[in-house]
Amino acid sequence: MTDLRRNPAEVIEVANLAPVAVLNHNKPAAYLISAAAYENMLEQIEDAALTKIVKARQGGKSVKVNIDDL
Repeated sequence: MTDLRRNPAEVIEVANLAPVAVLNHNKPAAYLISAAAYENMLEQIEDAALTKIVKARQGGKSVKVNIDDL
């Protein structure tokens, strides 16, 4: 907490894309991640959700479509 209070920008810069554990009395109180790491995590969660949908729909009914009819 002390380092974070003194210079939060430096803590974030040093961490780069890695999470930083914020300790309070030597116990994790929170985890700090960069905006880029957070956005990457959200994309991975979205991809996992889409993968689940695709797997659930595999083997289902299909319809042949002629591209010229579209």
